[in-house]
Amino acid sequence: MIDKPAGMSSHDVVARVRSALGGVRTGHAGTLDPFATGLLLVLVGKATKAQSQMMAMPKRYETVAALGATSSTGDPEGEITVTGRLPPDPPELPTGEIRQRPPIYSAVKIDGERAYKRARRGERFELPERIVTVYRFEQLWRDGDLAHPRAAYEIECSSGTYVRTLIAELHDAYCVELRRTAIGPFDVRDACAPPARTHAGTPRGAHPEGHRQARGAWWSDPPLIPLQRALAALSK
Repeated sequence: MIDKPAGMSSHDVVARVRSALGGVRTGHAGTLDPFATGLLLVLVGKATKAQSQMMAMPKRYETVAALGATSSTGDPEGEITVTGRLPPDPPELPTGEIRQRPPIYSAVKIDGERAYKRARRGERFELPERIVTVYRFEQLWRDGDLAHPRAAYEIECSSGTYVRTLIAELHDAYCVELRRTAIGPFDVRDACAPPARTHAGTPRGAHPEGHRQARGAWWSDPPLIPLQRALAALSK
């Protein structure tokens, strides 16, 4: 369980874990956007075969949204347009099964290519809608600052739900912070930081002399969870 920091991609985290564990096969159970933080389940060795089971688990997020503006990507990295139109307070927050269209700036594949790559080339397209489930959608607080209005939300939802889309559909809002706090029974409070970047030129699997840290590169005792224990937790 890794607590991904902002600025790193999920692929970056997986690559660091792979390197720190000597090149073992690795994967993950659900992408986080680079600007997002929080829980990323990194699968190691035979655990990669359980990816579909892990990815199917419900997720919990906390997000802070800027109000009165829109973003072309639904996050701070897009083109921001200030509208001055604020969602009602309290807002109408949808729960249950809903139809949702993934954002074009997403990792969904179209003919084998990621949608965000096509969007960045300026291509025009629309992704098909999907049915997702929002179990809980709660406003935690709302800042009345008219110059920079913001609100925070906690969301529990099924796999495949795009929080950026949920926030954008509040009209007009976009995510400025996004943190995944849980995946199924796994909580970010039990996660550790990604391992530090390994030193160039050091053979994989070796412990460089004089370089040893509990949760950095070259883990001598990595915080691994046995696969059977993880799968048992899913049935509880």
